[in-house]
Amino acid sequence: MNYKHFGYAILAYLSWGGLPLFWKLLDAIPAAYILAHRILWASIATMIFCMWLKRDYLLKYLRCAKTLFLFLIAGVLLSSNWWVYIYAVISGQIIEASLGYFINPLVSIVLGMIFLGEKLNKNQLVAFLLATAGVTYQTLNYGHFPWIAAILALSFGIYALMKKKMNMEPMTALALETTSLVPIALLYIFLWEKTYSLQDFSDFFLLVMAGLVTALPLYWFGLAAAKINLHAIGFLQYLAPTMKLLLGIFLFNETFTKTHAVSFCLIWAGLAIYTGDKLHKLIFKQKKLKI
Repeated sequence: MNYKHFGYAILAYLSWGGLPLFWKLLDAIPAAYILAHRILWASIATMIFCMWLKRDYLLKYLRCAKTLFLFLIAGVLLSSNWWVYIYAVISGQIIEASLGYFINPLVSIVLGMIFLGEKLNKNQLVAFLLATAGVTYQTLNYGHFPWIAAILALSFGIYALMKKKMNMEPMTALALETTSLVPIALLYIFLWEKTYSLQDFSDFFLLVMAGLVTALPLYWFGLAAAKINLHAIGFLQYLAPTMKLLLGIFLFNETFTKTHAVSFCLIWAGLAIYTGDKLHKLIFKQKKLKI
């Protein structure tokens, strides 16, 4: 195993898992205003990374209106996910946000079936039904649908589906997606600058840093994904939502009820079946290639 690149993967997922700590520092600022700054500074940070990595072909995409339009759609999906997540953190709903990222892989299975013609095997069907049971149980017991979790899972699932079709290196794609939204972000910042006046320089500094905390984990992930096995990435993807859940419970003192416990256990059982099925396929494929 390449331990250096495995370390990059852990750094990436730890950074994503620890993001609530960063957004909580800005909880006095509305989520939409934070989002506008995140788009702006993420665009600048990713463009700098692309120039540093000598991604010269980036200019080719910037000159094509049709391609930019596709990146605009992808950017809207991603920014919707960002906005709901930031809102969830600053409004004290991190546990529900973590739920969304736990069910995301299972939502992706269904999207693949609908849009890519993929078929569910028995294990995947059981995994999806368990996750559905978990969400249903929580909805019936609380009397309201966990919309934050649903929007996070669906928006990122559709975004990932679109990225699969576009088949582009993540950092370059993020640079184009955020850059396509910069005019809208700047307009929003300009119109609401007086209303959302920042208290001191530290707030502005944190908003600028939002670009770096967006781009840097993606850079680490890119280094890792090119060198370590897919099944390792598959296991590590649950590190981030697990950290979010633990932060919500133990650091920010959000209520974790019996309903949460039952719901999460059903979803975790589904994820265990899904991950086991995926791992079995990878091992079988590797053995077949050796033969």
